[in-house]
Amino acid sequence: MKLTRLSLWHIPLTSHETYYMAGGKTCDTTITTLIRLDTDSGLSGWGEVCPIPHYLPAYADGVAPALTELAPVILGADPLGAEAVMERCNAYLLGHDYAKSALDIALWDITARAAGLPLHALLGGRAMADMPLYHSITCVAPDEMARIARDAQAQGMTQFQVKLGADGDWQADVARLSRVREAVGPGPLVYGDWNCGSDSLTASRVGRAVAHLDVMLEQPCRTIQECAAVRDATGLPMKLDETAHDIPSLLDGHRRGCMDAVALKLSKFGGLSATRRARDLCLALGTRMCIEDTWGSDVTTAALLHLAAATPARGLMNTCDLSHYVGPRLAPDGPTRHMGRIAPPEGPGLGITPDMDVLGAPQLILD
Repeated sequence: MKLTRLSLWHIPLTSHETYYMAGGKTCDTTITTLIRLDTDSGLSGWGEVCPIPHYLPAYADGVAPALTELAPVILGADPLGAEAVMERCNAYLLGHDYAKSALDIALWDITARAAGLPLHALLGGRAMADMPLYHSITCVAPDEMARIARDAQAQGMTQFQVKLGADGDWQADVARLSRVREAVGPGPLVYGDWNCGSDSLTASRVGRAVAHLDVMLEQPCRTIQECAAVRDATGLPMKLDETAHDIPSLLDGHRRGCMDAVALKLSKFGGLSATRRARDLCLALGTRMCIEDTWGSDVTTAALLHLAAATPARGLMNTCDLSHYVGPRLAPDGPTRHMGRIAPPEGPGLGITPDMDVLGAPQLILD
């Protein structure tokens, strides 16, 4: 079997509500990139990557040039066994892991379809029938965030990510965490996320003010060292996100004692192949994981859910149904949440088929 064509689409995804984050970051309308790899056997595989502006060293317009650069390695390659192809791609083009993420997902989709198996069967076997979700709450007024949390809890959600720092008012952030904690009551997981938008002093002031509450902090600062300082100053558990992007950074977070939990995003690591290796390391380290991606729709959601379903429950804190937050839906058979939990699609490969009427004509074809 050989790869004969790569087709690429840019699709605007609009959030159902604008997400306000620290440092002036917002998530409103973003461009997701879908690719389809075709083979001479008639099998095809789908991949997706959707960078958020100003979030990570990744941007939507960088995907097509990176994949064009990789065309001599991709076209004509045997797609069965994604990691062998990705090893050659990594040697040919250094970096650009976010662009390679979509390619890696599509290769896994083809491999699983060729085997006639759902993707999770190749990623370690199904460990969970369905997985817990978290609900991300945009950084607005504390009372409104509490209302959003109550509404989500009524729909079965038990884990809540509280965005912090959008207005630069640390006392408002204390109120945000306090009101959401009060709104959902004892038991549910609540954590405050700065998305690297705080300094260690400010985050420590917030953390000390809510230290009597059952809450966790997420990625307050831009470096692992600063995050470790906040954890030491507050005594609150810490989740890393943006700074945890490869094996060395995971080991550094663990060594510094500030990685009680971690977000494993497919596009940060470069796709399923690299994220699976990170998953296995976190299982060995005893770190709880959120398996997700930066943003996107049905293709990347299906991919991350297959990896989450193949992760033992002892290691999986939660996962994310990105499709729930945006429109349009790109695959009518994409997964949907039910009472705060979600399962991967059934069927071979990713188990979904994007709607060509929604996608329209591709913006790039390599053959």
